[in-house]
Amino acid sequence: MEVSFFQRPAFLVAPELIGCFFGICDGDDLTGGIIVEAEAYQPDDPASHSFRGPTPRNQAMFAPPGTAYVYRSYGIHWCFNITCLPGSAVLLRALEPTAGLDLMRTRRGVEPERLLCSGPGKLCQALGIDLALNGLAIDQPPFTLRYQPPAGSIVSGPRVGISKAVDQPWRFGLANSRFLSKRF
Repeated sequence: MEVSFFQRPAFLVAPELIGCFFGICDGDDLTGGIIVEAEAYQPDDPASHSFRGPTPRNQAMFAPPGTAYVYRSYGIHWCFNITCLPGSAVLLRALEPTAGLDLMRTRRGVEPERLLCSGPGKLCQALGIDLALNGLAIDQPPFTLRYQPPAGSIVSGPRVGISKAVDQPWRFGLANSRFLSKRF
């Protein structure tokens, strides 16, 4: 996808990512799948890491649109975002796994497809995403991002896993997908 796709507010980009293929290529191994859930974060959003301005941790959020922003959540899980306008980003929350399922199962230590990428931390573990990818351009290897229309309707609702601006309806997902991190 062209970087210009991300030169818009995150809340406009996020729903248009639903249905797209996202993957990571590690040598000959491609892992990835269909984006079924994403959340938007804006610079004036108290739930956003950019709300108080640039810091060493959130520097990638202020990088050009189409940059990977990777951070550790609660000191446990990696989370993967794609920057949009400065200070805004889209968090990828869930994928329907379609490529490299055996490698994803090994990385995650679980068998059921439903459990491989149904949450931001699971998604990163399954795809081998860590801080080494922070700040890289999304239109370059190791990333693969291809537009595909969603296989159903898109729903929106409040974001999850945050304590501020919880009522903002900037969580988007593929309606009735069994791969969502949480039902709408």
